[in-house]
Amino acid sequence: MGVSDCHSFKDFRALAKRRLPAPIFHYIDGAADDEVTYRRNTEAYERCDLVPNVLTGVEDVDMSVTVMGQKLAMPVYCAPTALQRLFHHDGERAVAHAAAKHGTMFGVSSLGTVSVEELAAMVNTPKMFQFYFHKDRGLNDALLERAKAAKFDVMALTVDTITGGNRERDLRTGFTSPPRLTLGSILSFAMRPSWALNYLTHERFDLPHLSDQVNAGSNLATSVGDYFSTMLDQSMSWKDAEALCAKWDGQFALKGVMSVADAKRAVDIGCTGIMVSNHGGRQLDGSRSPFDQLAEIVDAVGDQIDVICEGGVQRGTHVLKALSVGAKACSGGRLYLYALGAAGQGGVEKALGALRSEIERGMKLMGVTKLDQLTRENLRYRGV
Repeated sequence: MGVSDCHSFKDFRALAKRRLPAPIFHYIDGAADDEVTYRRNTEAYERCDLVPNVLTGVEDVDMSVTVMGQKLAMPVYCAPTALQRLFHHDGERAVAHAAAKHGTMFGVSSLGTVSVEELAAMVNTPKMFQFYFHKDRGLNDALLERAKAAKFDVMALTVDTITGGNRERDLRTGFTSPPRLTLGSILSFAMRPSWALNYLTHERFDLPHLSDQVNAGSNLATSVGDYFSTMLDQSMSWKDAEALCAKWDGQFALKGVMSVADAKRAVDIGCTGIMVSNHGGRQLDGSRSPFDQLAEIVDAVGDQIDVICEGGVQRGTHVLKALSVGAKACSGGRLYLYALGAAGQGGVEKALGALRSEIERGMKLMGVTKLDQLTRENLRYRGV
C-alpha cells in the first residue's frame, strides 16, 4: 500500500500505521482514558443526516470562506499540532507548503519543530500561532513577540490543557519527545528503518520556540502530559487571556471552548474567534463532541464572533454539516497528520485535495453554490 492507494482519511491512517514506529503512531492516534470522547467526535456527525435540494444549477461552486479576517479557498484549515518533525522529517514545512497549495491556513504550535521565522519566510498563506500559557512569563512574552515579528495572522490561546490528559497509550508505549527507546519500543523502531534513517540523518530534533528558554521537550526526554502539567500555568484566568488578547492586538481566538458561558466571555474580552474543541478527545474523556455542542454556541455568539468546529472531521460531508449548523469553518489535526506521517508533503497535499473534492462534490449534491446557502433546514437528527 502506498500514497497512490490513499483516497480517504482511513486510508492515510492505515498507511501511517504501517510506516511509523508504534509509539509515534499511537501518539497521533491515541486519546485520553477510554477514548470515549475521541470516538464520539466523529460519531456525532454520523447521527446527523443531510437533506439535499435538486435542480438548482450547480455547475460553478464557491467554497471560499473568510475566517478571522483570513480569506481561505476552502472551509477547512490545518489546526496547530505539536512535534511534527517526529511524524515526518519535513514536519511543519510540509504542512505549510500543502496548505499554501490549497489556499488555506495552517497552525504552528508553541511545541512546533520549525520556527515561526522560517515558516513565515517560506509561504505567504494565512498562518496561526498556537499559544501555550507558561509559568515563565518571560517565555510567554518571547513567544508572543516572535509570532508578532513573523507577522502571523492569528493568535490562538489554547485553554483546555490546564493539566495533561491521561493518555494511556503513551504510558504503555513510553512515548516521549524526543523518542526514548524502551525494551517495548526498540523492536518497533527497528522495524521502521526508513523512519529511523530520516530522523537520524536530518537536522537534530528541536523545539525552536522553547529551546532557548527551557530544557523540557528539547534536551530532556519528557512526555507531553508532563509538559502540560509542569510547565504550563494552572492559574491562567480570564484576566490573563484578556491581557494576552490586548497585547496581541489582532485576530485572537480561544482554542478549546465548549460551553456557552465561555463563548460569551470570549466575546467580552475581545476575541475574534473560538475553536469549539475538546483537543481531539485527548484531555477530558467523557466530554461532549464539538459538533453536538456547536448549535447552542452558534446561537449564543455566532453573530458576534467566528465559530470554528474543530475535531472529528474525516469527510467533506462532516464539514458541510458543521457549516449548516453555523460554523464559519472546520479544523483538525489528525485529518492531515496521518497523511504527513505516511507520505510527507505529498501526503498532506493529497489529503487536503481529497477533502476539497469531497466538499465541492457535496455542495453540488446538496444543491448549493455558496457555503452560506447551507442552513439547518438541510439537517435532520436521528433519535431526536
